[in-house]
Amino acid sequence: MIRVPSPAKLNLFLHITGQRPNGYHELQTIFQLIDLSDWMEFHPLANSADEDFIQIEGLNSVNLEQNLIYRAAQILKPFAKALTAQKIHIEKNIPMGAGLGGGSSNAATTLIVLNQLWKCGLNTEQLAELGLQLGADVPVFVHGLNAWAEGIGEHLTFIDLAQKQYIVLKPDCFISTQLLFSQKTLTRDSKPTKFCGYQETPSDFGNNFEPVARSLYPEVDEAMQYLDQFGAAKLTGTGACVFAEVTENMNIDDILKNAPCKSYLVRSLQESPLRHFEV
Repeated sequence: MIRVPSPAKLNLFLHITGQRPNGYHELQTIFQLIDLSDWMEFHPLANSADEDFIQIEGLNSVNLEQNLIYRAAQILKPFAKALTAQKIHIEKNIPMGAGLGGGSSNAATTLIVLNQLWKCGLNTEQLAELGLQLGADVPVFVHGLNAWAEGIGEHLTFIDLAQKQYIVLKPDCFISTQLLFSQKTLTRDSKPTKFCGYQETPSDFGNNFEPVARSLYPEVDEAMQYLDQFGAAKLTGTGACVFAEVTENMNIDDILKNAPCKSYLVRSLQESPLRHFEV
């Protein structure tokens, strides 16, 4: 049995800089890996029947065909030189529909682990390319490094970020990304910028989805108003989680205890614990 962590991420900012003819939006963002993790266990099974080659425990609320773990295994299967059936058990700590990339991280972890167990022989770039078929956030988890991202999130420049702690709140709502994108008030023409611009004035960089999410979901607005009392609250991804950087004058215990919803204290990671994974 193999047991590995599957870390979450924060988007330190998220700008929409344009729209492609196919409807996809051009983005700029920073992916910051954090130490909030799901745990995934891979158990070999004697049964290698084709239809049962992957069994998943711990995610009963997700239909198997839509499950990113299952889909990751499926796209990797043609490359397997030593295919073995696997039971994958997931201990879910990253809230779903939260903008923390839990599903994408689980997919990336599956690609990394099964690539070795099945002796696929794919390198990191090849795995990241496969991961892009599953979602724009998957490649950054495959690489396991903090990154400046552009395009739809697939063009990555790996960056060094200072060690920090963050308070993260998970409002009690599930945000529809499709609904946010459909809003006419959504800003889609932020001026493209550079990482050095962010480094000079990070406080100028926000999340284009934040005003829309706050207006559509009162729970998000409440969480942001609460965190704004102590620091600069930001939305991560397309929500629902909001976060603020921990500063010296914060009473962390009180902030977490009195939060209007589920709260977490997380630390930034320089790299994913899976970056040097070997069976």
